[in-house]
Amino acid sequence: MNWDERYQAGETPWEKGAPAPPLIEWLRKRGALEGEVLVPGCGHGHDVRAIAAASPKSTVVGIDISATALKEALRYSSVGREVFQSADIFALPQSLQCRFDWVFEHTCFCAIQPEQRLNYVKMAVSALKPEGQLLAIFFLNPWDPEDEIPEGGGPPFGVTKAELENLFHPHFSLIEEFKPTTAFPGREGREIVRLLRKIRVGVSA
Repeated sequence: MNWDERYQAGETPWEKGAPAPPLIEWLRKRGALEGEVLVPGCGHGHDVRAIAAASPKSTVVGIDISATALKEALRYSSVGREVFQSADIFALPQSLQCRFDWVFEHTCFCAIQPEQRLNYVKMAVSALKPEGQLLAIFFLNPWDPEDEIPEGGGPPFGVTKAELENLFHPHFSLIEEFKPTTAFPGREGREIVRLLRKIRVGVSA
């Protein structure tokens, strides 16, 4: 899929004009993500700015493969130490490797082809410092029964808890998991929030 063409055409149903409600819920109840934070597939940067605003001392790096998305992200006024950068999550630049205290996931994992998911995990491992943390909002069921599902089933692609375990367990330990109490309209009950910590010993990225 050509993501930049989708942004140019305005075919971006994942762009809601605001940060993810489960992220706001986390920041309100659990506090800011301190340190350096990577947001892959950041789009227009709403999540990036929410994280940066919650922690003025943190550097939040939003990356996207779409130049059009990043151009839109830069139209917004700066709220903290947020930075936007063009990058392919499957070919992460050396400058973004082993650097981050946090990776925040929202709507990137569900958009890539399911066969690319292991490469996503490897990206997160490579981006994080030892014992860095991944805070993720995963879609368990992105489609209503009455939805007209695109041919091929997505994106977005749903994921099961068993698949998440199989993909992330070799590289991450699960610290916490919960169903968010807030969501964009239509996503209620379909998402799960997971906090994972990179396993320091024996990780192969």
